[in-house]
Amino acid sequence: MRISKTIVVSEQALAIDVLCVAVPELSKARLKDAMNKGAVSWQRGKQHKRLRRAQSPVAAGEQLHLNYDSDLLQRSCDAPVLVADEGNFSVWYKPAGMLSQGNEWGDHLSLLRVVELYHQSKRPVFLLHRLDREASGLMLVAHQQKTAAELSLLIQQHQISKKYQVLVLGKLDATLVAAGQIHAVLDGKACETRFSPVAGWQEPTTTLLDITLISGRKHQIRRHFADIGHPVMGDPRYGSNNQDAAGLGLQAVELSFALGGGRRKYHYQLPAELRRYGVK
Repeated sequence: MRISKTIVVSEQALAIDVLCVAVPELSKARLKDAMNKGAVSWQRGKQHKRLRRAQSPVAAGEQLHLNYDSDLLQRSCDAPVLVADEGNFSVWYKPAGMLSQGNEWGDHLSLLRVVELYHQSKRPVFLLHRLDREASGLMLVAHQQKTAAELSLLIQQHQISKKYQVLVLGKLDATLVAAGQIHAVLDGKACETRFSPVAGWQEPTTTLLDITLISGRKHQIRRHFADIGHPVMGDPRYGSNNQDAAGLGLQAVELSFALGGGRRKYHYQLPAELRRYGVK
């Protein structure tokens, strides 16, 4: 069941009571679950926020926005792993299937929400960059506005080194391996992906690559390798004949940058069942 509805509050009441009257096809329990998972938002003028508490009072003229997707709200995914807590920022391993942040249909499957719950709302949470839902790997989350601004500037200036490992279809020819980079315009903008084969990879029909992004266009790695005929294994969107039951063969395996007078470097020793694509 999928319902998208905007409700204008006619008189002061509790949010859950307004929703129950406006959306009789959903039980109170389902509505409370939707609120808890971020599928209900409140609006007054330009003010807009998720509304999670069923007992929150709402006033006449305010609006409630419900975006209910029963399939989405029932989904689950593996939990992320806290790799490092540096106080003003933290580093997390995001599993495949988890969003970086939520949307109007909910946020219970997002890293940002999980980090908020982990800190029990006692520390602010600022998302600094994104990783495709199908991909897994390391992500930075800031906990101070100043640190968020500093790290965001480093990202904009390409001062944060992001390394990936990617499993692609087929064997790359010698000319391509020697070039070690892909230059192809994406979305009207120049971008570059640098790569090198991982030594010792034995599978005859695929190649494991170390990747460094010089730019950061949407789905850059996936699009670049699909364009040259070596799509990422398990990619549901780009390429053909690259199905893989193990999922998308793309993981962010290392982050490094200079901050506070020192060099920071993080990598995550992946679980055994995922090391096919990660740091060995």
